[in-house]
Amino acid sequence: MAKIRFKSIFDRMLFLQCVTVLSLLLILGLGIGFVSRMQSLSMEKSILAEKGQQAARVLEAGGDQEDLRSLTEERKLLIQVLYPEETISAYSDEKWTPLAELPREKTRAADALRRSGTVPEAMERYFAGAKLPTYTVFVRLGEGEKTSVLLIHSDISRWNESFRQLALWTLAICVVAAFVILFSSYYTAKRIINPFVDMNHIVQCYSKGDFSQRIPVQGKDEASQLGRSFNEMADQLKNLEVTRQSFVANVSHELRSPLTSMKGFLEAMMDGTIPPEEHDHYIDIVLSETRRMTAMVNDLLDLARIESGIITVNYEVFDINELIRRTLITFEARISEKQMELDVRFANEQSFVYADSNQISQVLRNLIDNAIKYSPEGRTLLVSTYALRKEVYVTIRDTGVGIPAEDVPHIFDRFYKVEKAHTPSPQVGSGLGLAIVKKIIEAHGQSITVKSARGKGTQFTFTLEKANTLKRVTDGGRK
Repeated sequence: MAKIRFKSIFDRMLFLQCVTVLSLLLILGLGIGFVSRMQSLSMEKSILAEKGQQAARVLEAGGDQEDLRSLTEERKLLIQVLYPEETISAYSDEKWTPLAELPREKTRAADALRRSGTVPEAMERYFAGAKLPTYTVFVRLGEGEKTSVLLIHSDISRWNESFRQLALWTLAICVVAAFVILFSSYYTAKRIINPFVDMNHIVQCYSKGDFSQRIPVQGKDEASQLGRSFNEMADQLKNLEVTRQSFVANVSHELRSPLTSMKGFLEAMMDGTIPPEEHDHYIDIVLSETRRMTAMVNDLLDLARIESGIITVNYEVFDINELIRRTLITFEARISEKQMELDVRFANEQSFVYADSNQISQVLRNLIDNAIKYSPEGRTLLVSTYALRKEVYVTIRDTGVGIPAEDVPHIFDRFYKVEKAHTPSPQVGSGLGLAIVKKIIEAHGQSITVKSARGKGTQFTFTLEKANTLKRVTDGGRK
């Protein structure tokens, strides 16, 4: 059998809806017809069994064929008595004449003799090959040599005609229902499928880089929810594309400018344009630019390794307060240079956490570096920790320039920089530091938040899993 192929979900849905409903109608019609027929035959069997009892009493009283014929007049029945040597027939309607004259070989007499008992039984089509449909109830009479079988035949053509009419009505209803179902299914399927067709078209636009299209959303059903999700995804992709383009412009300028200046300085020293007594000064400039480019490349590599899953979290138990102290010592010169006041507040002398100390050290360095970088001279740098339930909260706050409100939601995005200028400066980074920080914190299953206001400073707070100090053993707290 050839397999039905559909070109779209709409075709499949329309076909399945029509087939399902029509199948249910047909099953319902056939079920009603079958039950009606069985009930009609059951009622007919009861009536014929009653007639059989009357006929048995007539025969026991010595009645003859004429007496039996009187029992057939009301319902136009055929009564037969099968004796071993002969068959007696009684009827009041001429339609039974051809059937009454049939020899036993052309009837189901043998089946009736075999199945007959003291309890009435029933069968259809007793007269094999006859056009007149019949329903027969039979019962055994007498014992021994006087054994005979009493048969009462009824014409059930009226029942069959009723069943045919029911079948025709069922077929007519199915035909009408087919048109109704076709139109209703077409409408409902269109309503269901059209949003997905629109989504497919708009998603294809997204794949070509056009993120300006939006899916029209109405209602609260699953299709509307999916449409909202696609629209949110498009917003994020559009923002990411803008950020990526800005990042490419920033990085290309920041790499090209120092390379150009370094190349110029080196060529000038080689051809004698810069006198030998000034070589040390320009070599320091070249080394400074080299270190800045190295830091940028390292940030890119770190972010790529974290996102690819190459870097795993090596959990251990350590004192986060001690790690903060060691990290602050590495920034001592820069803090002194800016004449900043350092405010360290630890709720407890020791706060043990369960995390990767190397990665958390990188988080602290990036956040403290940003706090110093974006704070004017003479401001305050606050670092604090406190424990709450199963977590330790680490806060780093500065009183620097702050972050504009419109930039706060994007501060952790990759390649995003609040300062859009392409001119290299100590305050302009690669836009990757905070993205790396968030990836590390999320890899630990924790969270980081930011609060900032323009001119009032910025506060970063991240959480770490609080560790039981009893787990400070060489197994790294795994047990």
